[in-house]
Amino acid sequence: MKTLEKDTVSGSRSAAFIHPRGPVSTRLMRLLEASEPKVQNTLEELSVATAEALAETADLARDEDLQLTLFILYCLHYGDLLDADAEWEWQPSLLALRLQLESSFEHCLRSRVVCPTAPRIDQETVASALFALTAPDGGPSLSRYAAKRATDEQLREFVIQRSIYTLKEADPHSWAIPRLSGRAKAALVEIQADEYGQGRPDQMHATIFADTMRALGLDDRYGAYVDRVPAVTLASFNMMTMFGLNRRLRGAIVGHLAAFEMTSSIPNRFYGNGFRRLGYGTDVTRYFDVHVEADAVHEQIAGRDLAGALAEDEPALLDDILFGASACLAVDGWVGQHMLDAWSRGLSSLREPPVDSDHPRA
Repeated sequence: MKTLEKDTVSGSRSAAFIHPRGPVSTRLMRLLEASEPKVQNTLEELSVATAEALAETADLARDEDLQLTLFILYCLHYGDLLDADAEWEWQPSLLALRLQLESSFEHCLRSRVVCPTAPRIDQETVASALFALTAPDGGPSLSRYAAKRATDEQLREFVIQRSIYTLKEADPHSWAIPRLSGRAKAALVEIQADEYGQGRPDQMHATIFADTMRALGLDDRYGAYVDRVPAVTLASFNMMTMFGLNRRLRGAIVGHLAAFEMTSSIPNRFYGNGFRRLGYGTDVTRYFDVHVEADAVHEQIAGRDLAGALAEDEPALLDDILFGASACLAVDGWVGQHMLDAWSRGLSSLREPPVDSDHPRA
């Protein structure tokens, strides 16, 4: 499937390609190549293939075909990856397909993610529970490995893996802004204003991350490395998009953001130190250094003014706040463990590129 990307250096648009990973993503990509969304037979075949794949998958969070399919469907909403007719975004059959995948994915997460016991519902108590949940546990740490042992190639792989979210940093959580009100909405906007550079495009965190990629000689166009990252990396991005896009899951996206911010400052110091250990300068480390300070502030806002206030104002959402936070820790933990496991065996954490891929090789 042809995709179009904005070249952040020149401002032009350049071609890239996503390759299917199974029967469902193959059918979806063929469908989206049509000039008009009127291929009813293909839509029916796609629905049947999806149902069969969902029934057969052993682990939806690591299913290459289904996670890529969900990622492509979300890209129709983000709007800057796929060269597809804009009418596909709200095509009823594709919305039904997305809901079908989301239902199974949510069930997968809820059945596997362990949540803490709900605390008393008041702002400070909820915040304290989230800080306790996100406290370091002393287990294997991707960031500590990066600081002390990662090779140049492994750190470049880490940046490639992170690019799926970080080149869109803050966007999945921003879906929640119109779904919140009052104190929680104001807190989320305060955090997101920082993420988007306080109105300065060159200070947007996604832009700073793109600077890091270019300094490492990597392709900073969004989607350039989709073919290289495994399903579990797509699952992390898909999860936060699912939480953000669905109003009924607004508690989960708030909990996700709280955990995300609470587990960011110290790891980013380690990542920056890892690059410094290998001789890289501020053109590479600036992104990580910015987050050491910014996220130390954001975690307080996210824990108290966002998650704590939302729990007080809408007590029925507390369980989902805890679920979203726990899911953030679990799924990002799966991604980190995937990288550590591969590296411990002397392997790449990335998928092999397609034979006919036009992507630059990492």
